[in-house]
Amino acid sequence: MEYRSLGTSNEQLSAIGLGCMVFNHGYGQPDILGSVATMNRAIELGINFWDTADIYANGENEKLVAEVLKPNRNKIFLATKFGFQLYAGNNLSGLNGSPAYVHSAVEASLQRLKTDVIDLYYLHRVDPAIPVEETVGAMAELVKQGKVRYLGLSEVSANTLRRAYAVHPISALQSEYSILSRDVEGSILDTCRELGVTFVPFSPLARGLITNRLNLATLDDNDFRKQLPRYQEDHQDNNQKLAAGFEKIASGIGCSAAQLALAWLLEKGENIIPIPGTKQVKYLEDNAGAVDVQLKPDDLVAIEELLKLYPNIGSRYSEKYQTMVDKS
Repeated sequence: MEYRSLGTSNEQLSAIGLGCMVFNHGYGQPDILGSVATMNRAIELGINFWDTADIYANGENEKLVAEVLKPNRNKIFLATKFGFQLYAGNNLSGLNGSPAYVHSAVEASLQRLKTDVIDLYYLHRVDPAIPVEETVGAMAELVKQGKVRYLGLSEVSANTLRRAYAVHPISALQSEYSILSRDVEGSILDTCRELGVTFVPFSPLARGLITNRLNLATLDDNDFRKQLPRYQEDHQDNNQKLAAGFEKIASGIGCSAAQLALAWLLEKGENIIPIPGTKQVKYLEDNAGAVDVQLKPDDLVAIEELLKLYPNIGSRYSEKYQTMVDKS
């Protein structure tokens, strides 16, 4: 495994991280045994950058991660997130970035994770009712208290990142970024480079679509992707053909489609660390192999030409979820 620095620190994180959400949240049926095996194999492979959040499975994801985290604490750089709130039925009830909630949320996460400190603590989404300066100010207090080591933000604009950074150094910004989701290109990535912020792409495999292993017609009813435009019937033909074409490019290079998608991101800059999620060891091992893929200029051109052939990919979020993405 290769390693990259977190922000301007000396922390060395695996160039391919591990997104833990899929273990028991969002994507069909949970696989607890498979997920535990995947976490243990990640340690063996040197994948030390793990990402969870308090909202995933209403806290149960953090508890699951804790099963492997606790006996291996010194081998794992742990990131978790706060900011969403739940109500009965596990439906999102909105955002809370108040200083009081910052302090209560971290205590709950520390308890569920069975650890004394969180390595990287993200604001999952900006609460539009609370100035980001107030939220980050409260998060900075957690650093002083030794409960959190580094701070991060998720799905924010370049302007919000600058405002937050003026209060306390931000080590990482996490947003969706993949071959099919490129909104962050331009001002957001440029600002991260300027400030020395690590950029962490979530859903780097387009929620499995770009791997050419996802059958959009057979998604479970409880699969989160069924709520998103990109995974609906209107875009199914376009996206299945695009995925097949992408796999063909990958085969010509000598790698899997997942490895090509991750290698494409790694090529975008040394400050980029994608966090693909999986419940299965075989896919974890495949993802880890992306660090060995070397792309040529012709490969990048072929990808762009393929995207031009199949432009009807659909939006990454529905209007409901898009309203939670900071554009200020």
